[in-house]
Amino acid sequence: MKAIVSHDIDHLTLSEHYLKDLIVPKYFLRSKIELFTGKISLHEFFNRVGDLYKDQWQHIETLNEFNLKHQVSSTYFIAVNQGIGLVYSQKNSEFWIHKMIEMGCNIGLHGIEFENLEKIQMEYEVFKKLSNMHYFGCRMHYIRTNENTLNNMAKVGYSFDSSEMSFKAPYKIGNMWEFPFQIMDGYIIQKPKQWQSKNFKQSCEETIKIIDKSFNLNLPYLGIDFHDRYFSDSHKTWKDWYMWLIEYLSSQKIEFVDYKQAIKELEK
Repeated sequence: MKAIVSHDIDHLTLSEHYLKDLIVPKYFLRSKIELFTGKISLHEFFNRVGDLYKDQWQHIETLNEFNLKHQVSSTYFIAVNQGIGLVYSQKNSEFWIHKMIEMGCNIGLHGIEFENLEKIQMEYEVFKKLSNMHYFGCRMHYIRTNENTLNNMAKVGYSFDSSEMSFKAPYKIGNMWEFPFQIMDGYIIQKPKQWQSKNFKQSCEETIKIIDKSFNLNLPYLGIDFHDRYFSDSHKTWKDWYMWLIEYLSSQKIEFVDYKQAIKELEK
């Protein structure tokens, strides 16, 4: 079994939300709940308050540095459209698309449209134009799909998708590979609540169960989704969990590959 690591970019700044939604006040309400229930420290809470002044909710560069140091070839999914809780502008998206390409990152689209073929096509074409890429994949925001989504994505030309969360091996839809994933940070650390419900030790224990299950099912790839926003001392459990996960997989001699490498292996 090999590991495929990916990162969803849901936010770039706090200020992008100020006039558009209530995400920031809800975020600090959740932070207070986490503080009073002992899930985060006072120091961590004040780091989150400090984020207001930094106006930064992305940690792409520091996450990329960590990944490179640990030889993790990851993929960053960035949006070119606005959706539920994701409101950064296309201009800011374009900036980070070019910056990540310059950094040598693998990038794909964080899709918003999942119901309408024409709108799915539109998003595909916008990302293609902004990135000047012709071979790329997608993960839908909130992993939203319906009975037609994956077929429509294959029709418009995506090379791969990773919007299905299940214990399955990769499979092909037309010319597009679907890569189901098994581990997502929020499902590990938050579920069943909407705020942090597990500590670091509990999160690691839950993760090992999923890794063992994937191994016992003889899955060729273990899919991991970690949001770059949480690679920060403002989310210490999340950051520590991700760093532990990469080091744990390395200790188990599990190799890291990206989607393109996996596709080459599957099509041999």
